[in-house]
Amino acid sequence: MKWEDGKKGYENYLKLEKSLSLNSIAAYINDINKLIAFLEAKFEKVAPEKVKLQHLKSFVEWLNEREVSPRTQARTISGIKSFYKYLLIEGKITANPTALLESPKIGRKLPDILSMEEIDTLIEGIDLNKAEGQRNKAMLETLYSCGLRVSELVNLKITNLFFDQGFVKVEGKADKERLVPVSGRAITEINTYLSGYRKTLNVSKESENVLFLNRRGKKLSRVMIFTIIKNLAEKINLGKKISPHTFRHSFATHLINGGADLRAVQEMLGHESILTTEIYTHLDRDYLRSTIHQVHPRS
Repeated sequence: MKWEDGKKGYENYLKLEKSLSLNSIAAYINDINKLIAFLEAKFEKVAPEKVKLQHLKSFVEWLNEREVSPRTQARTISGIKSFYKYLLIEGKITANPTALLESPKIGRKLPDILSMEEIDTLIEGIDLNKAEGQRNKAMLETLYSCGLRVSELVNLKITNLFFDQGFVKVEGKADKERLVPVSGRAITEINTYLSGYRKTLNVSKESENVLFLNRRGKKLSRVMIFTIIKNLAEKINLGKKISPHTFRHSFATHLINGGADLRAVQEMLGHESILTTEIYTHLDRDYLRSTIHQVHPRS
């Protein structure tokens, strides 16, 4: 079997059976490409079915030599394990060489967050004299108000805005939909954007239902959102390295600290497992301490 044939079948598997997003699929394929590049450099040509545990251990050592972080190593190994699991399911191999391959131990990293004051300062730093200023203000209010992933923000549709009910419908990972409450402030900023800047754009046919557009009337890229936030943080001298996901982390943390039910936050974030949501309970020890004192029978 050729690597290209294996990758093509694996890509279809991730797309059709796992219903993964294009970004996730690209990340998995990139993991396989790293392994292929290593094998070609160190062992000349090794077909997918000929790969042994020792090849994979050498690959992990190679990652270590290049000072790849344990978290990135674990992510790469996970992708390779997924690939060989697919080959086993499809009957392309009879034994899985990754079965005994260990991932590096990594601790759970607490996400960086912004305070309410920092979020307000960021949004106030947007130059509304620029044509796209109102769009950017509406985007950041929506990111924080709804706790969206950046991919969810750029794909948000006008027909999925249910402002009368106070909700937006979000299309999350694996095409899973969820309803998320939206704040009155975000609704105001979005309506101002829709009635102003967006009406001035020459909207492309494929983007007519997309909420946030670039100056060419097309859907914004994920990279553009990162750039907007990075430049804004530098402008106000925030002193923190932030990304669109920082707004999502801040949204979840502020809800938990305010006493929101963990299950409700899980639903709003679109987390498959509540264990993912639980990380936000570790961010405020004072909140945890006060909660125990209030409800624990021995307190």
